[in-house]
Amino acid sequence: MCELIPKVDLPEMQRGPWKVERFTVSDSQPLFRHRRLRPGTYTRLMRSGRGVIMSDTPAEMLDHMWFVRAATGRVLIGGLGLGMCVGAVLAKADVTEVDVVEIDPDIIAMVGPHYSDPRVNIINADLMNYCPRGVRYNAVWCDIWGDVSADDLPAMQKLNRRWGQKSDWHGCWGEDLVRRAA
Repeated sequence: MCELIPKVDLPEMQRGPWKVERFTVSDSQPLFRHRRLRPGTYTRLMRSGRGVIMSDTPAEMLDHMWFVRAATGRVLIGGLGLGMCVGAVLAKADVTEVDVVEIDPDIIAMVGPHYSDPRVNIINADLMNYCPRGVRYNAVWCDIWGDVSADDLPAMQKLNRRWGQKSDWHGCWGEDLVRRAA
């Protein structure tokens, strides 16, 4: 398990097309979203019609490890999801401010209240268009895809160009996997 990223501690809930639910993996079911899993109970974010968007499984925690390690000072996270990255960076004493850009008001209403720390600012906007003037971040993490494919590379490149000049460190969830597969 990833020691820097704690499991999500959200209650099961539903709002609009979104649902936060627990699920259990047994010894006889070692795969989840094409990844090996240890038996245990996890939390996932579901969207009706699309299925699983994210979870707090060890594999997904590892996907975010580089960002969490890099996060210091002022941080920008694109995509709230279950708040797993928000919770992880808030646990770091050297993180002073966390801006979260989330496009869906239902996610904000459902998950946002569980991360009510004075360092957190949740902004209802589209990360593809969000670009505050005069703001510099120490770390930027773009995690706005429920699943990634080569079709997402142009959007990732756009975000990398934008945040590369406005941050000390930046990255996009899944970019390394897509590039290796392409």
